[in-house]
Amino acid sequence: MLESRVTINVRYAETDMMGVVYHGNYLPWLEVGRTTLLKECGLPYREIEAQGFYLPVIEVGMKYHKPARYDDTVTVVTRLAERPLLRIRLDYEVRRGEELLVTAHTLHGFIRHTGEPARPPAVFTAKMRELFAAKS
Repeated sequence: MLESRVTINVRYAETDMMGVVYHGNYLPWLEVGRTTLLKECGLPYREIEAQGFYLPVIEVGMKYHKPARYDDTVTVVTRLAERPLLRIRLDYEVRRGEELLVTAHTLHGFIRHTGEPARPPAVFTAKMRELFAAKS
């Protein structure tokens, strides 16, 4: 399993009148977690795009346990539990300290810049094979 952690400070603009983070504002935080994990794995998303590939979200699920509030410092924990083949499933936790606020997952498929479904680029496949072999 690969794991990454990134800290986010809740901005006023991300909250409603009650100071509670609006539910849709968690999605950009997941993106921060996802791109951080890829970068830490040596696969910056910018380089994946430069090779002519994109990773659109094809499924997302979230469960809200407790609200994040204005000025909280939250940690997005992103996990890649299994070596991806054609699709990538990432699992997330958003935490305030030890307190679990949100659990989520996203599923991604590779497409070419033309929009056609594609297999992952060879460099991605090789890096994932290497990283998961090192973890076993």
